[in-house]
Amino acid sequence: MRRLWGIFLVSLKLGCTSFGGPTAHLGYFQNEYVQKRKWLPDKEYSQLVGLSQFLPGPASSQVGMGIGLLRGGLLGSIVSFLGFTLPSVLLLMAFAYFSAHTGLDMGWVHGLKLVAVAIVAQAIFEMSKKLIPSIRHFIIALLALAVVLLWVHPLAQVTTIIVASFIGYLFFKLTNQREEPKETIVPISKITGICFLALYVLLLIGLPIASPFIQYEWFMLIEKFYLSGALVFGGGHVVLPLLEAQFVQSGLMSSSDFLAGYGMTQAVPGPLFTFASYIGMVIAGVPGAIIATLAIFLPAFLLIVGAMPFWLTLNRIAGLRGAMAGANAAVVGILAAAFIHPIVTQTIQNGLDIVIAASFLWCLIRWKVQPYLLVLIGICVGIVCY
Repeated sequence: MRRLWGIFLVSLKLGCTSFGGPTAHLGYFQNEYVQKRKWLPDKEYSQLVGLSQFLPGPASSQVGMGIGLLRGGLLGSIVSFLGFTLPSVLLLMAFAYFSAHTGLDMGWVHGLKLVAVAIVAQAIFEMSKKLIPSIRHFIIALLALAVVLLWVHPLAQVTTIIVASFIGYLFFKLTNQREEPKETIVPISKITGICFLALYVLLLIGLPIASPFIQYEWFMLIEKFYLSGALVFGGGHVVLPLLEAQFVQSGLMSSSDFLAGYGMTQAVPGPLFTFASYIGMVIAGVPGAIIATLAIFLPAFLLIVGAMPFWLTLNRIAGLRGAMAGANAAVVGILAAAFIHPIVTQTIQNGLDIVIAASFLWCLIRWKVQPYLLVLIGICVGIVCY
């Protein structure tokens, strides 16, 4: 129990202080878990980061779950997730409540939406440099962009990712790593891992099939958030178009509320996936926020726990790595489609909006302003200008 409490407190500290998105989170983790506490060696940490980036889901959260698993078994993985996620969940729930019940001038919300324009534009720019290394990758991204813009359907993004993964499996069979990683002792068996992976697949297939027959709001939230969390490649920003398709296109929430919440998500520490907590709070109050949070993180938990007994083998399968390359190329196109609509079309209304959004983007790329600081600036600009 003392070990589990220690895991929770350390992850809670990280959840309160880890600003800047998944890449920055991994730096915080490396400093806290590897350098300061020496819970695992640097090489083993690098292997765990590689595994989390290989799998769909929020990379930094999965690394935290993996470290918790190595340190304290399955319960250690759960308490690590709770500590790292809880601060941002509570902050975004409070923001959703405040937004729904305040009578103040809402010009600051437009400022948040302009921040979202800049942050997503930067994400597309940074992801393109890493995930579009060739003309073939660019073609996949371009086709994904066209499909998502032309086929307006909640399953368009998911279908595109699956097709792109298959194309990548066929054409991007990357060379295997030359270095043989050190064997890592994982405190669960391969049988347990297979059960977790099977449950991931069963829910991924079964929830959409069962959804038309189970007409309850809580089940609808589980199905939509699980599906969004199960097929996110390329970082937390990619969950934006998936959630937009599930909740804005279906009419469950307004585009204005959606973009305001996404902008505020940049201001809080912890994983970007807690944007789901805000959406759940807007749609169904506190129970909705809890269900949304657990449902969107459940695939990441099932995958990291299920894959860890096999992580060395998975990392050496060229076909699967190729499938990930295809999926990553597609998500750049999907994120670009979400940037065009609804982010730009619903936010940029005049020349002043263009100037402000471009200025925010310049701050991010040129001056490396932290997103949470930009959110504060955006709120002030919105109050003054709108």
